Amino acid sequence: MVALDVSLPDALGQAHGDAVLTLPLDVADREAVFEAVQQGHRHFGRLDVVLCNAGYGYMGAIEELEPAQVRANFDTNVFGTLSVVQAALPLLRAQGSGHILTVSSIGGLIGFPTGGSYTASKFVIEAMSEALAGEVAAFGIKVTIIEPDHFATGFGSSVRMPPTLEAYDPIRRTVRASFKPEHVGDPAATTAAIFAAVDAEQPPLRLVLGSRMIDKLRAVHASRMDNWSRWEAVLNAAQGRPSE
Repeated sequence: MVALDVSLPDALGQAHGDAVLTLPLDVADREAVFEAVQQGHRHFGRLDVVLCNAGYGYMGAIEELEPAQVRANFDTNVFGTLSVVQAALPLLRAQGSGHILTVSSIGGLIGFPTGGSYTASKFVIEAMSEALAGEVAAFGIKVTIIEPDHFATGFGSSVRMPPTLEAYDPIRRTVRASFKPEHVGDPAATTAAIFAAVDAEQPPLRLVLGSRMIDKLRAVHASRMDNWSRWEAVLNAAQGRPSE
């Protein structure tokens, strides 16, 4: 299996020689993304797995968010992913195979207060990837959305925040208090799970990572179903009458 990860550290290249190609890349630079993908393809002769994990958090209450910073956040998290996928697709279609892995988050499944534009960007990744999976299956291309819980990846050091409003400080403290150190996972333990998905004959569309995720998702989906059920009469009435 040949893998292209456009964010691999130089140490891997030094350790493994031509078996790994490392390239500096800002995924917000669309032309650079296309060139990096082409370089990877020229170097290996094909692409089997394409993973784009570039992303950072821009966190704040919705009222606090600065539009220019939201755009910059989406340029990396959303449009960076889009550029990598679009650069790889012609190559994957031509070879009739490949596996695209997009990196979402628990924040792409469950919105939380003061999640700011980060959670919005990850919800976009979810929808875009689901649409992509339906579009490329006939070409032999597989898609998996990686949905991690909290892991000790150093993500927190990349988080940016707008100037805060005191009115939102209580909810901010509550959200921060909900992140317990004992709930943080070991990123090295995710390797086997990701390779299991890549090696599977029928890989999952969604791969949640973390022992707390299933219980969380069951609770969230139960709450959503309860909401829809309680409003079922109103939802049905909104259909109106068929045209005669």
